[in-house]
Amino acid sequence: MKKLESTWYNMAIVLTSIAIVAGAALGYVNYITAPTIKAIKVQQEKEAEQEVLKGQEGTAIKITDPKGFGGALTVMVGLASDGTILGYKVLESNETPGLGAKAQEWFQKGQKGDIIGKRAGTLTVSKDGGEVDAITASTITSRAFLRCINAAYETLSESISDGQSGATKQADEPNNNI
Repeated sequence: MKKLESTWYNMAIVLTSIAIVAGAALGYVNYITAPTIKAIKVQQEKEAEQEVLKGQEGTAIKITDPKGFGGALTVMVGLASDGTILGYKVLESNETPGLGAKAQEWFQKGQKGDIIGKRAGTLTVSKDGGEVDAITASTITSRAFLRCINAAYETLSESISDGQSGATKQADEPNNNI
């Protein structure tokens, strides 16, 4: 087989061919794995609902805030009908490992930023005059997290005023700014 001459034209054809084949392979793998990934996410959300409610009467609400330090932050929040926080679980986060990623533990019962048992709706970090200690060196992540918690309360309040309760809710983006 004759070796291709090293010209700009031949290099462009070879690189374009490689890109098309690689793109098609990635697209195919994505197509094949998408249903499995979706099923896993649905299962994880169901498990998160049970975890945040801790067997108590309440509502699990999934909230996404697009303004975390590393991008969107998605949290499943368990709330009692009066807005008391029963629990939470961070579902998706692109926060800095070792800093913003601490949100999963930082705000849990007995931890420095403990919010469990508090009433959601107006929670803010102490740096902004609130009562919740922000994650050390991660104020932006802490603010995004608390926006999720407060937005979950807002969603719960709206559903109660609409006559709905006890179901899992989902809101894409919090409306209130912290």
